[in-house]
Amino acid sequence: MVVGAGYTGLSAALHLAEAGRDVVVLESAEIGEGASGLNGGQVIAGVKHDPAVLEQLFEPALAVRLIATVGGAPQALYELVRRLQIDCALTTSGWIQPAGSPAALSVLRQRAADWAARGAPVRVLDAEAVERLTGSRIYCGGLFDARGGTVQPLAYARGLARAALRAGARIFARSPALRLEHAGSGYAVTTPGGAVRAEQVIVATNAYSGRLVPALRRSVVAVPSFQVASAPLSVELRRRILPGGQGASDTRRLLRYFRLDASGRFVLGTRGTYAKSPSLHAVQRHYRAVGEIFPELSGIGFDYHWGGLVAMTLDHLPHLHQLAPGLLAGLGYNGRGVAMATAMGRELALRALGAPAAELGFPVTAVKPVPLHAFSSVGVRATIQLLRLADAWTRRRVA
Repeated sequence: MVVGAGYTGLSAALHLAEAGRDVVVLESAEIGEGASGLNGGQVIAGVKHDPAVLEQLFEPALAVRLIATVGGAPQALYELVRRLQIDCALTTSGWIQPAGSPAALSVLRQRAADWAARGAPVRVLDAEAVERLTGSRIYCGGLFDARGGTVQPLAYARGLARAALRAGARIFARSPALRLEHAGSGYAVTTPGGAVRAEQVIVATNAYSGRLVPALRRSVVAVPSFQVASAPLSVELRRRILPGGQGASDTRRLLRYFRLDASGRFVLGTRGTYAKSPSLHAVQRHYRAVGEIFPELSGIGFDYHWGGLVAMTLDHLPHLHQLAPGLLAGLGYNGRGVAMATAMGRELALRALGAPAAELGFPVTAVKPVPLHAFSSVGVRATIQLLRLADAWTRRRVA
C-alpha cells in the first residue's frame, strides 16, 4: 500500500506494479492537488550539497551511490516519460543557475568544477552567456547544467498515475488515510470508506504529512512557495527570453525560479505565504520580480496564480526512512522534488521488493524531529523577511 499520490507515491506504485506486486494507493485529495501539481516544473540534477561535500558526509560506497542517484535523476525521469509516453511538455535543454553577485558566482565556479570532475556536463557562464541564454542583463554570470529540463508538473503527475493504473495499481482519490495500525504481520490503514490491509506500507506524504505518522510531519519544515504565470508572450519576446527553453533558478537567498511553458507563458515562483489565498501585496511582489529580471515584461498581464508547500530538511537532503518492518517513508526534497521524488519512489519500491539498504541510492536514515517544530511556521515567516532584507542589501552593494 502507498499513502500519497504525488511523484514519490506514484513512482513507487508504478515500479511495484511493474514488478508484479498488488498495489493500492490512497490519496486524500485529487492527483496532483498537492506539491506535485503545484511546483515550478523544473527538473534539476543534484541536491544542495555538491559531490565533494556528500563524500565528506557519507562513507565512500554510499557517497558514490548517492551522487549517482541525484546526478542521474533527471535522465531517469526522461527515460520514464519516454518509455511510458507521458504527455507532459517535456524539455531536456538544460538548467541555468544565474548568479546575482560575484560571491555567488564564485560558489558556482566551484560547483561546476566539482560536477565536471565527475564527468557531468556542467559549466560556468559569463555575464554575456547568461544574457544570451536567459535574455536578462541583471546577472554577473552563472552555471549551466545540461542534465536539467522542464515538465508540465500536473500533466507529469497525472501521466504517472495513468501509467501506474495500466501496470495494475489501484488508486483511490479523496480517500484520506486516517489511522495506521499493526494488523497481524502487516498493517491496516483506515479511511472514511473502510480499512485497507497490506503487508507493507509506503508513506509518501512529503510536506503534507499529517497525523498518520506524526514523526514524519515533525521531521521537515513545510515552506510555502507561490507562482505566477503571465499571458502568452509575443513571438518577439519568446525569441529573447529563455529562447532555448531552459528553466532557471537564481542564487538569491529567496531564490526566484522561472521558465516559459509550452504555451509561451512566463512562469515565476519564489517563497509564498501560508494563507490559502495570497494577498495583493504578495502577488505584486512577484510582479515586481518579473519586471526586475525582465524589464520588458513590466506591466504584462498575469493569468494564473498558484502555490503549494515545499518540504525542507535540516540537512538539505532527501530522507528515506525505514520506520518499522514493512513501513517505509520518503520525503524532503528541498525544492528539487520533480526529479528527486521520482527517484525516491523508485528506491522505496526497490526496498519494498527486498533490496538491502546497502544497495539503495539514498541512505536509510532515522527520523529526527526538527527542534521547536511547533513554531516552525513562525520561524519560516521571520526567516523569509530576514532573507528578503539580505537580498536587498546584496543588490544595493552589487549595484
